[in-house]
Amino acid sequence: MSSLMDNEKRYLEKLFGMSDGYFLDYKDHTFGELFNRHNIDIHGRKYQTFGTSKAKKFRAFWTLESDRKVGMVLSEILDSYEAKCIINHRQPERNLLEKARSIAGRLSNSSDDHCSASTESEFLARKFSIPNIQKMLIDAQVVPIIETRLKETEIALAAGAHLSVIFLCGSVLEAALLGRALHDSKRFNQTKATPKTAKGKPKYFQEWNLAQLIDVACEIGVLKPDIKKFSHGLRDFRNYIHPYEQLRSGFMPDRHTAILCFQVLKAALASLAGER
Repeated sequence: MSSLMDNEKRYLEKLFGMSDGYFLDYKDHTFGELFNRHNIDIHGRKYQTFGTSKAKKFRAFWTLESDRKVGMVLSEILDSYEAKCIINHRQPERNLLEKARSIAGRLSNSSDDHCSASTESEFLARKFSIPNIQKMLIDAQVVPIIETRLKETEIALAAGAHLSVIFLCGSVLEAALLGRALHDSKRFNQTKATPKTAKGKPKYFQEWNLAQLIDVACEIGVLKPDIKKFSHGLRDFRNYIHPYEQLRSGFMPDRHTAILCFQVLKAALASLAGER
């Protein structure tokens, strides 16, 4: 059972908009995916003590689970919330967000790496060049595919094809991280964030999703916390490749969004190539 206090719960309830049973903009399946990354079946009977809405399941989660587990999940939710606000030109509830960060840090019983993470303006102001793809420890057969997609990304950005930029950036990031995992399998398979099978063994890398690749890469130091933060935003937006997902969210990317996503990709590639 977590040690969340009543006043802390009220802060979280307010930030996540839980009063009507909802939870931010999560759908049932994306809510499930969030918890699956932490090997938690949030839609299982265990978390239906108070009801079946997302908000009620989250209340059951923070009641039943340990401080550390609640803190880890809460930190990911806050990262995703802040990144979405930044990329969509919305101001996050800054006071509530800072209070929630403090709560997550206390529960995790560790220093909050994200306190040093970049703001949007700082991140965009940095200069990142596309590195030599050969330095990224990926299969030689994949290199020309990645290079072609990077060229297409630049063409799409110049043409104002903002959604195409996001999809291309997401695909290149996933390929680069998967390639690194295949070449550095021992370290990728020995982290706390490594996805496991029901028998507790690491899953095959081809079964990992982009979120898992990002989290593990950050845990072993391949990606910096600021890149992890913005990469999760890119990963969420890439899911709008499904038209009905985009319709439900009302997501309309613009040039700013596309530039930020390309900046995330260039920063990640620079880290993977050892240039950052």
